[in-house]
Amino acid sequence: MQEFLINIISAGLYALYDYLTAHVLTCLVPAFFIAGAMAALLPKEQITKHLGSKVFKPKAYLFSVIAGLLLAVCSCTVLPLFAGIKKKGAGIGPAIAFLYTAPATNILAILFTGSVLGWDFALARIILSVSFAILIGIIISKLFPEEESEVGAITPKTNYSFKRRIFGFVKRRLVAFFATLFAILIIGASKLGNGIKIPLLLGLITILLVQLKVRFTKEEIKSWLGETYRFFKVIFPLLLVGILVAGMLEKIFPKDSLGRFLGANTIVANLAAVLFGVFMYFPTLVEVPMAKTFLSLGMAKGPLLAYLLADPVISLSSILVVRKIMGTKQTLVYVILITLFTTISGLIYGVLIR
Repeated sequence: MQEFLINIISAGLYALYDYLTAHVLTCLVPAFFIAGAMAALLPKEQITKHLGSKVFKPKAYLFSVIAGLLLAVCSCTVLPLFAGIKKKGAGIGPAIAFLYTAPATNILAILFTGSVLGWDFALARIILSVSFAILIGIIISKLFPEEESEVGAITPKTNYSFKRRIFGFVKRRLVAFFATLFAILIIGASKLGNGIKIPLLLGLITILLVQLKVRFTKEEIKSWLGETYRFFKVIFPLLLVGILVAGMLEKIFPKDSLGRFLGANTIVANLAAVLFGVFMYFPTLVEVPMAKTFLSLGMAKGPLLAYLLADPVISLSSILVVRKIMGTKQTLVYVILITLFTTISGLIYGVLIR
């Protein structure tokens, strides 16, 4: 028994070591800095105010998706934000699109998915999540129409003003700053040899330091580092625990143990994977190493994608909170649509990758 426990713990620690050496320095650390910069330097008010019920609908849905990606909020943080923008007059459709998109397509989740599971999974995850967010928002807004006086319309002049505001707050210094951060991430995660990679990274880091010195105030830098640390403090410990548990589970369960139940790309297997993601909710980003473990235990790729699409978005706790904000009927439709869309998408993805 003692030897069995030692083997399980050793497997968990090895998985932890593997993730720390393979993914943290090259992917997660730059991603945390990017997420911190987005949270500190991009004006949230300029994003969330464009989700109002009187805003031109295409614009509102566009901003809901942008906000979900740029704000880089986790599944727990999105609930009070959703409640806040809904209380301030956001249309139900764009608000729901934001509620779905933020935890499913935030910058950390997508980058970590690509690094660990492959960029085919990451691309499918972001495309399908954004599509589902908009579709579900539109369907619920049609099924539960708001008062006409609350919705309003927009004139061509306002639409032109919308474009001007986008180019207004995305200033050149931010474009250059984020371009440098993403370049560091891409080079760091690449397969280039150290003889090429290290000089490139040193050059990019030097450019980043010069940008910070010349174009940003001390308060902005402090805010950026503070937001980066906040993301790291909240997410990283949970991620380490999740990776440790995933490694231990892989040792406990024999290979292909999930193959008997979820190894085939069937409707039942995809639905079971979605329901598992709902009832066995994991903290943000932990779903990624868990998904890798499920894949090694025999889960088919279709059900695996269905799980990845559902797990970050809905859980029993989040459903209870959303119900208080939207009401029982709208929440029930929201959950049913997510379950339906993620199950079907997993089934289709499983067929396409054969």
